[in-house]
Amino acid sequence: MTSPDAPQFVLPLVVRIEKDAPPARTDALETAARAVLTLLSDERAGTGSDGEDGAWAQAVRDWQDSRIRKVVRRARGAEWRKASALPGITVTGERAEVRVFPPVPLDGWPKELVKLQVSGTDLDDPGPQAEPDPALPVLWMSPELEMSAGKAMAQAGHGAQLAWWGLDDAARAAWRAAGFALSVRTADPARWRELAGSGLPVVRDAGFTEIAPGSYTVVADHPALRCGSAQRG
Repeated sequence: MTSPDAPQFVLPLVVRIEKDAPPARTDALETAARAVLTLLSDERAGTGSDGEDGAWAQAVRDWQDSRIRKVVRRARGAEWRKASALPGITVTGERAEVRVFPPVPLDGWPKELVKLQVSGTDLDDPGPQAEPDPALPVLWMSPELEMSAGKAMAQAGHGAQLAWWGLDDAARAAWRAAGFALSVRTADPARWRELAGSGLPVVRDAGFTEIAPGSYTVVADHPALRCGSAQRG
C-alpha cells in the first residue's frame, strides 16, 4: 500500500489545438485514450525480458501505486513544439494530436508544460457520430455528466487503462497490433444503466475537478471483457 506521505504522481497529456484547425471532440477523446495505452505498452514503461527496468518504469509504478490521475493541457504553435521536444510519445488520430509524457510528481511538472493552460479546452463534433464497430472496444461516456473536452479526454484515458489492466497478455498483444483501435461514444440513458451494472470496468471519478466524487464517467467495453468490477480513477 502506498504511504499517505508518498509523492502523488500525475500522467501529463497535451493536446494540440491550433486556432484555425482544432480537432473534433470525439477524435481528441479517442486519441487521448490511445495515447495512454501506447505509453502503458511502451518498453520504457515496464521491465524487459532481461529483468531491467525501462527508463520510465519506476515513474509509472509510482503513479499506478496511487491514483491513476491524468491532466490534459492544450498547446499550439511554439508551445506545442517545445512540448514535443520533451521525452514522450505523440499519437495522432484523424486530425487530433496528443502527446503523452511519463508520469511526474504532482508539483514537479517540466517548465515547458507547467505554463500550458488546463481549462477552457472546448471542442465540438461536426455532427452525429456513427454507431461504433461492435468488433472494436468502446469507451462509453456517461450521458448524465457535463465535462470539458480536457476532462473527458482524461476520463477516456482512465477507461482505456482499466480495460488494459483487465486483459490477458494475448488480448493486450492483439490490441496493440491493431494500433489500439477503439471508439468513444456517449451512451443513451437506458444503455448507460445497463452498462454500469454489467460488470465491465467502470471509472469512478475522484472528484478533483468539475464533477462530484464517485461519479461514474466511463464504462470500458472491450470484446475480451465480459465481467469486472467498478474501479476508482
